Amino acid sequence: MSVTIDLKGKKAIVFGIANDKSIAWHIAKKLDEAGCRIAASFQARTEQWSVPLFKELHNPIYAQCDVVDDALLDSFFKKVKDEFGEVDFLIHSIAFAKREHLQGKFMNVDRRGYQVAHEVSAYSLIELTRRAAPMLKNNGSIIAMTYLGSEKAVPGYNIMGVAKAALESCVRYLSCDLGEKQIRVNAISAGPIATLAASGIANFGEMLLNYVSKAPLKRNITADEVADCALFLCSDLSKAITGQVIFVDAGYSIMGI
Repeated sequence: MSVTIDLKGKKAIVFGIANDKSIAWHIAKKLDEAGCRIAASFQARTEQWSVPLFKELHNPIYAQCDVVDDALLDSFFKKVKDEFGEVDFLIHSIAFAKREHLQGKFMNVDRRGYQVAHEVSAYSLIELTRRAAPMLKNNGSIIAMTYLGSEKAVPGYNIMGVAKAALESCVRYLSCDLGEKQIRVNAISAGPIATLAASGIANFGEMLLNYVSKAPLKRNITADEVADCALFLCSDLSKAITGQVIFVDAGYSIMGI
């Protein structure tokens, strides 16, 4: 028996669409196909790739935003409030660290590099949730993107692994904050996918091959498969799931090697 997820009449805020390889873009498309209307942000440096994508969606709204710029955040959320009134879902697919802090020894990260990685990659979930909360309907869903480097020491991931660990802790605490409104907060831990963010990870090609050789399913995953999980977490099928990190990684995370 097949199950069709219908999100007609629903509205989602999506952060993190940089280009057509972005996981956030695949999630936005999946939600759009299910009938959900999308409010998307873009950064000035990725506008030439992201804005043309938005035009493929059904009646979206979009505006420039940066999670470390309060003025842009104010403007973006005002636009969403004016246009949507209420929203059902918030998608957080944002991470950043300086390339030099992803390579070499972790102990060489400087104070500012540590702060930047955590502000953009973890604190931003708190900031966006606080701003979206007054608009979020009961039974809504918030989803953040994470990675196994939060739990295991992954070569070439360094400070981002620590930031993702903080992000996952934020997911748990926010799920407690919002549980009374039946708003769920979860994270998806995706296996490696060739995205703009992944381009900063040294030996990323070797990481992909390693997953193929060691994951139980003997393959890499696709951004569309991650989007399928996000669609599930936005649907009523997941209404009893909150505060969790769900792995979409072909089973790699269960292995002891």
